[in-house]
Amino acid sequence: MLMKFVSVNEGVCSFCSPKPWNGHCSLNSHRYRKLLCRRIIMFRKIKLVVAMLLVLGICTNAIRAELIGYWPFDEGQGTEAFDITGNGNDGTFNGAVEWVAGYKDSAVYFDTAGERIVVGPLDPTAGTDAMTLAAWINWEGEGHTISQQGIIGKRQGWDPGTGVKWFWQTNPAGDFLFRADSANGGGGGGLGWGNGLIAPYANQWIHVAVTWNSGAVAQYINGEEVSTGNINFIDTADDTPVTIGCVDSGNNETFVGTIDEARIYNHALTPAEIQTIMLGIFPTAFRPNPADGAIHADTWVSFSWEPGTSAASHDVYFGDNFDDVDAGAESAFQSNQTVEFLVVGFPGFVFPDGLVPGTTYYWRIDEVEADGTTKHEGAVWSFTVPPKTAYFPDPADRAESVDVDVKLSWSGGFGVKLHTVYFGDNFDDINNAAGGLPQGTANYNPGTLQMAKTYYWRVDEFDIVETHKGDVWSFTTEGTVANPTPANGAVGVSQTPILTWTPGIFGASHEIYFGTDAASLELKGSGNLGSESYDPGLLEWNTTYYWRVDEANNANADSPWTGLLWSFSTGNFLVVDDFESYNDLDSTDPASNRIFNVWLDGFDNPALNGSVVGHANPPFAEQTIVHGDLQSMPMSYDNVVGKSEATLTLTSNHDWTFKGINTLTIWFRGTAGNAAENLYVALNDSAVVNHDNPNAAQMISWTEWNIDLQAFSDQGVDLTSVNTITLGLGDRSNPVAGGAGMMYYDDIRLYAR
Repeated sequence: MLMKFVSVNEGVCSFCSPKPWNGHCSLNSHRYRKLLCRRIIMFRKIKLVVAMLLVLGICTNAIRAELIGYWPFDEGQGTEAFDITGNGNDGTFNGAVEWVAGYKDSAVYFDTAGERIVVGPLDPTAGTDAMTLAAWINWEGEGHTISQQGIIGKRQGWDPGTGVKWFWQTNPAGDFLFRADSANGGGGGGLGWGNGLIAPYANQWIHVAVTWNSGAVAQYINGEEVSTGNINFIDTADDTPVTIGCVDSGNNETFVGTIDEARIYNHALTPAEIQTIMLGIFPTAFRPNPADGAIHADTWVSFSWEPGTSAASHDVYFGDNFDDVDAGAESAFQSNQTVEFLVVGFPGFVFPDGLVPGTTYYWRIDEVEADGTTKHEGAVWSFTVPPKTAYFPDPADRAESVDVDVKLSWSGGFGVKLHTVYFGDNFDDINNAAGGLPQGTANYNPGTLQMAKTYYWRVDEFDIVETHKGDVWSFTTEGTVANPTPANGAVGVSQTPILTWTPGIFGASHEIYFGTDAASLELKGSGNLGSESYDPGLLEWNTTYYWRVDEANNANADSPWTGLLWSFSTGNFLVVDDFESYNDLDSTDPASNRIFNVWLDGFDNPALNGSVVGHANPPFAEQTIVHGDLQSMPMSYDNVVGKSEATLTLTSNHDWTFKGINTLTIWFRGTAGNAAENLYVALNDSAVVNHDNPNAAQMISWTEWNIDLQAFSDQGVDLTSVNTITLGLGDRSNPVAGGAGMMYYDDIRLYAR
């Protein structure tokens, strides 16, 4: 038995490996729910913003029509930035572009060479010989090693024939530059060298814009014209991608800082119009303070926000219950007021007894217009008062494959001054330990640890008044059994999973324990190195299962090694296809499972079927635009031939009456610019059900389609023997030439509802 008593002082909180501290996952649950709803909220706001453009006084219909690309960056997650104009100019992240708090809601942050958002071959000057670029920026690049720092650019290298067009940038000196250099160096030009116009605004939000009109250039900061000149475009670059956050679609000249609310127009806006788009149309409250999801280390707060454009007053909701605030419950309503702040947690104000450590608080601002009835519902924001116990352990609780030379750290509890660390390899000893002397810093070096071993540690916090006992955390060092499939804690797992894992570094054989009682797992089998899988058979619906893999090696004195306890929960549904099993292996590889070899499309018969499943290059399955887990199915359609469809032949789950199943569920989404086409599903190449929205292909957020299986049964399908499912666009029974686009499908399931 190993146990150490160590004492340390308060250190710096890194917030890098969050863990709930109260056993109820309050912080994580809120973030999880926000992730689930954020895209729905985002598209609701997007529709409102687009609608408001129609009534903006100075922003005429002509201006709205000329807005050919608009990226609010309000997604807050994922690796795609949506163009909300409907023109389909969505951007894809390259490199580790980060989501951060923006001028309004979220924004994108760049700080490493090569990071950029690639939009595609958008050419705003085509047919107009003019354009406007605009964005909110917060520049941090003064003196940075990146010598050229692009805001928006349309350029692809310097070599002749690459089609250099134009690019808008700054540099470490803070010059405000618009450039248009030719591929052969024989012309073009640059406006702004040596002007240093951005430098005074380092580390603060400013609105920037540039107009180009048949060679005439004007640049603006915060709506004021700051430089003018003439630059001729030498090269045509119609196929060159536009990039945000970099001057070039293929180099390392990246912006340093944050970009928000990027816009591209195909005409030169007037100075008055530049000021109008700077002011913006923001009907909802934005820029919360404290920032959404912040840690607030005090028992009172004066929270504030930026008001919506048309707000005359504000309905304020605040509480410690997400559902109440989200629903606008009476218990969460605090006031209708004209000022943009509210004090809580102070005598005489809301929550007069103070905010409670270890609690997450939620708040929402609904903007009320002057008529008193028109309201714009805001998003639910949150902040958390840290607990008095230690939190955010690093390594995270139950971490696996931890380096044997790990250094332990954590975030100190609310108001604590001293900390005591207990460390060892026995849970009970660490849980019951006492008597450590508080001294040191908020980190601990346990020395070089053994491989393939589980360790336990605890941090007690002392705040002058009392000691707050911490939770017992654990981690397992590298070399043990790892990488379980299904993942530890997975939910919604199919009832026929195959359990797999990666063997430990020392293991020569293993034993598998499995069951529904974590305290008394049953030995289910054994095997030797190279046979790391187990088939538990058909499992029950909606049930949590636990499993463990112990390893042994008679040649090693430390053998055997008890594995970690893993769990997963089966779903209350059957999986038709979740698209997670597809890979990019060569077709000659026995393990190859390419998506287009399973979902048969029109690639080999384009005269009758306009669909193509999968991407042209690996990864063939979609790994960015997904509804659940890691992959979805991309399917392009071109209905010039009348219909586009792909068919899956089922290899299991043929009985669609099992356990009272009565509903087929399909998650789908289109992309901006899709042609409107009927969406349909066919079973056994016969019965067809159409989506009730004829424009379903144009839905650009993930949409759940629930189909009553009776609709197929009524057409003669034997639901106990379903062999194929077909996803298609068009009129299957009477094909008519139509349009083209791209669809994504995910999580096809069967439910008993």
